[in-house]
Amino acid sequence: MVTAHDTDELTAEETGTELYSYTEEPEFALNRDYFEEDFRSHARDRRWIELTVEEQRSYVMRLLDALEVTDRDKRLKVARAILYLAQGVFDDCDTEVDVLHWSRHNVFLLYDMGIFTALLELLSMEIDNNQACSSAVRKPAISLADSTELRVLLSIMYLIVETIRVQTEDDRPEWRASREVFKNELGSPLYNGEPFALLLFTMVTKFCSMNAPHFPMKKVLLLLWKTILFTVGGFQELQEMKVRGRERLNLPPLPEDSIKVVRAMRAASPPASAMELIEQQQQQKRGRRSRRPLVKQDSLDTYNERDPFKNDDARDEEEDPEDTDSGIEGEVDPLDRDVIIQPPPPPPPLRPPTERVNFPKGLPWAPKVREKDIEHFLETSRNKFIGFTLGNDTDTLVGLPRPIHESVKTLKQHKYVSIAEVQIKKEDELQQCPMSLVSHVTVTIMNSRDTIALLKLLLAAAPTSKAKTDSINILADVLPEEMPITVLQSMKLGIDVNRHKEIIVKAISALLLLLLKHFKLNHIYQFEIVSQHLVFANCIPLILKFFNQNIMSYISAKNSICVLDFPHCVVHEMPELTAESLEAGDSNQFCWRNLFSCINLLRILNKLTKWKHSRTMMLVVFKSAPILKRALKVKQAMMQLYVLKLLKIQTKYLGRQWRKSNMKTMSAIYQKVRHRLNDDWAYGNDIDARPWDFQAEECALRESIEKFNSRRYDRNKNGDFVPVDNCLQSVLGQRVELPEDFHYSYEMWLEREVFSQPIQWEGLLQNP
Repeated sequence: MVTAHDTDELTAEETGTELYSYTEEPEFALNRDYFEEDFRSHARDRRWIELTVEEQRSYVMRLLDALEVTDRDKRLKVARAILYLAQGVFDDCDTEVDVLHWSRHNVFLLYDMGIFTALLELLSMEIDNNQACSSAVRKPAISLADSTELRVLLSIMYLIVETIRVQTEDDRPEWRASREVFKNELGSPLYNGEPFALLLFTMVTKFCSMNAPHFPMKKVLLLLWKTILFTVGGFQELQEMKVRGRERLNLPPLPEDSIKVVRAMRAASPPASAMELIEQQQQQKRGRRSRRPLVKQDSLDTYNERDPFKNDDARDEEEDPEDTDSGIEGEVDPLDRDVIIQPPPPPPPLRPPTERVNFPKGLPWAPKVREKDIEHFLETSRNKFIGFTLGNDTDTLVGLPRPIHESVKTLKQHKYVSIAEVQIKKEDELQQCPMSLVSHVTVTIMNSRDTIALLKLLLAAAPTSKAKTDSINILADVLPEEMPITVLQSMKLGIDVNRHKEIIVKAISALLLLLLKHFKLNHIYQFEIVSQHLVFANCIPLILKFFNQNIMSYISAKNSICVLDFPHCVVHEMPELTAESLEAGDSNQFCWRNLFSCINLLRILNKLTKWKHSRTMMLVVFKSAPILKRALKVKQAMMQLYVLKLLKIQTKYLGRQWRKSNMKTMSAIYQKVRHRLNDDWAYGNDIDARPWDFQAEECALRESIEKFNSRRYDRNKNGDFVPVDNCLQSVLGQRVELPEDFHYSYEMWLEREVFSQPIQWEGLLQNP
């Protein structure tokens, strides 16, 4: 369920369904054959699942020793045998459930025997293999064969990380202990002095700099995402960390659990106006072909066999102001209403239209007010009624009329102080008194180079991007050595390529969102520096370009071949593929992968623009409103929520005519998005008082970030604040870095500065 999880369904990710390309399918049998060839010499006439645990451990130890051979081909065969174990010894299994069971059993066994550490050493060797890198750079066309060793190693490591990360009810106690140990290992600098995620980031940046075009980026990105998800936690852990963080700062508890609120939210159908209801009834009486309001609307999460997209015909693509709202209004053509709604009852007799209007029972979010909103309200009120202000004083109400007292009371009842506000206030205090306060902040694991690399990959994988000769090739690990020669092979490869791009978009969007959320909770300025890198790297127009497509087609894309998905393809007999079966796609009405990606990208866009006037104006300048409105056609509550949030922050700048022509969208914003009291979003009366100065706002933010970074991470501290060491022994014992040519001129220096200078020893004894 998209609203509840930060990953896809269990079988799609834990078993590695998305990890493998369809062009890798022949390698499953290769893994099995290498395993069987070696296993028969160890345990004759017995199967892996028949061995005792001790016998299995003995065989894994044998494989571990064999990994240390110098022969590259022999090492690859051993790695394939290990991969077959991690994949669940599927040749011994009758069902997909059996494959899952043995995969989980074998992965914990492999980890306990130290396989992951051995694989890490091999991965480091492959990353530093300059011969392979230079060979790949010179090749005119790179294929699947160029990344064989890397793909095998990364596949095993992904299965280990993802399997151990996911906790199940029937986990053994020793497995739970292994999970905690592995989690700590991945997050600590045990691997060459840095966390495992940094090694994977190195692979990403090396690939994007064109120095290693054979790196299998899809596998690297999936493993990187799951490693960070495992080590720092997902959205549920973030929510718990936020609650604990507020408790430590003595802040009031959160007004609601955002995950539960979004999970309970349904796709919006704003109430029709009285005039619209009268018009509809008159049209029905005249017998005209009309469009009825939706009686019952389900979110995407509850659909299984019904297709809610049949109502989105060609006219929905037109830019008529209200037509583009068709998805959120829930209106369908009568010819298609059997798809979504129940058969309509007989037309009721004409009655006062107000009886038909269904107002919402309650708003989903508690309203919030910031401290500066209260200050601004009081400043305006004092100027109006008593002619002067009191600065940041929000308690003194002398001279103000009773209604203002009541307003301030209401505002304070809904005042919300975020962790970020406390951190910013503390930073300001630290800048004024740098010696008085001490704070500890975790060092970030992401820099500007990593950010740009991820955006390059996202751009290359976006469906709206056009192939360019100078763009990076993200298809190296999906293209076969021999290109297809039949129509069927071409269709299969085309589906595989599209699926490959979708998975890359999914991994990058999930990774960026997860990092942004953790950075923001850890410290607001860590979040701001990464956000600014993203903005300066054109992340905002990139995401808008992504959504400037037929988003309904993207959400319902059929770029998958179910019979080729792992583990289905290794357990069941393979039916004959035909062009018709490939065109039909799978039985799912929606592509959860693409819906997940769209929601992630919308959330990233919200995080980049929230409370940033200059970036909000970028949304306006790039004409995002019609693009975002088309995304409202996707009838899924969570996606609609984040689209409406982006529309809300820019409505005041879109003009009165836009608001007048899009009242249904405005109504949906009112119903679904949190209310900020004193926020003039629906009218825009104060826009003339806020000129757009992009550089000033971003430069001020940059200055705060640099002060934060220099005080915490700069090794060359400001000398004014370095404590003085008065101990003679420690001062003389300090190691001083001397220049290389010191020993050549030392004797000359002694002669000139020491021996030739007269010293008045008696002067030292006299008082100054």
